[in-house]
Amino acid sequence: MILYASWILIILMIILAVLSVQFKDLIAAVVAMGAVSLIISLLFLFLQAPDVAMAEASIGAALTMAIYIIVVRKTERREK
Repeated sequence: MILYASWILIILMIILAVLSVQFKDLIAAVVAMGAVSLIISLLFLFLQAPDVAMAEASIGAALTMAIYIIVVRKTERREK
């Protein structure tokens, strides 16, 4: 069961990574990157590494996404 869920999460992660590059709206790209980071933390949890999963979720998803959103708000939201 976890194997199927892992494959589904990996496919979803790849789709979100490609979408984050394709988005013209920078906030949407940042949210997609944050979702990729959350999926990675779930995959670490499936691999029995809860400490790495918590670090990835807190630093990779939350902190990095917050910094990127602050930077995008200080610049233009749309890519030219």
